[in-house]
Amino acid sequence: MGSGPVAGSVRARYLVFFQYVGTDFNGSAAVRGAQRAVGVQNYLEEAAEKLKSVVPVKFIISSRTDAGVHALSNAAHLDVQRRAGQPPFTPEVLTEALNTHLRHPAIRVLQAFRVPTDFHARHAATSRTYLYRLVTGCARYDQLSVFERNRCWALRADRLDMAAMQEAAQHLLGTHDFSAFQSAGSPSTTSVRTLRRATVSLGPAGPLVLPQESRRLQFWSLEFESQSFLYRQVRRMTAILVAVGLGAVTPAQVKTILQSRDPLGKHQTRVAPAHGLFLKSVRFGGLRDLGKRCLLAAGSPHCAQQESQGPGGREAPAWPEDPGLETSGPKAGSLE
Repeated sequence: MGSGPVAGSVRARYLVFFQYVGTDFNGSAAVRGAQRAVGVQNYLEEAAEKLKSVVPVKFIISSRTDAGVHALSNAAHLDVQRRAGQPPFTPEVLTEALNTHLRHPAIRVLQAFRVPTDFHARHAATSRTYLYRLVTGCARYDQLSVFERNRCWALRADRLDMAAMQEAAQHLLGTHDFSAFQSAGSPSTTSVRTLRRATVSLGPAGPLVLPQESRRLQFWSLEFESQSFLYRQVRRMTAILVAVGLGAVTPAQVKTILQSRDPLGKHQTRVAPAHGLFLKSVRFGGLRDLGKRCLLAAGSPHCAQQESQGPGGREAPAWPEDPGLETSGPKAGSLE
């Protein structure tokens, strides 16, 4: 991370998990220059200035999300280089300090871990899961609870054919060239991806929807898991599955579309709105081993603290979990 040597100072690298409501942001990545748009990263790095690191702190985000996309749990690594004689922050102190100085209420740091200085949050991720939320039975936007607006894609249809959607999703599983579901301008060098899981399910309305509304509205969840995704791949797959649910496309056509590798075909140009998408989790394998490496390298009792635990006290490799309106274009390393 470009931090120059400072006599007597110690550089510590951390893996942090954080969440945000994406409505107010131009995506997760920082927006540089005099533009009015702001990314989640801008606020995180502003809060990190209060850590008084010898070298400015930069967040390297694991999964970049578009404007309007939310995250139940995203991840990033950062380096903090304290002055000579000052020990590294414990993960708990770092988490509390960042949350104390965050100026936007829609961002929260969940938990931090000490990791070796060669750890990379984007390259080390073994799994990412996205959640897309739909609601049917909403003829007009004003019929949707204010607490659900900008949190789901409201469809006028009264129902979706869940069995057909589930059948279509099976055609997407496995290793394929997903060019047909990739938006133009993707920075990826290959369009081959392995989709490990694609599910369609009905979900409860939840306590934020009034009882009389819950009889009319139905909420749906689509989940997709892969090590990585192409630019807007999840939102384009969601759009085609919704078309299947509405009867505009058959499950067999989804297989044909996938095999066509054509992103400009009749049905696959549609992109689901950003506000229904959540980065649900980013998973990392072997955090416990990374903690041991860190401990041996730094000789610090704080280096391995909590390495087996993720946010919420669960095993770190199993938590956090992988949940637009358009930005001007994809940024390097953009996933969704």
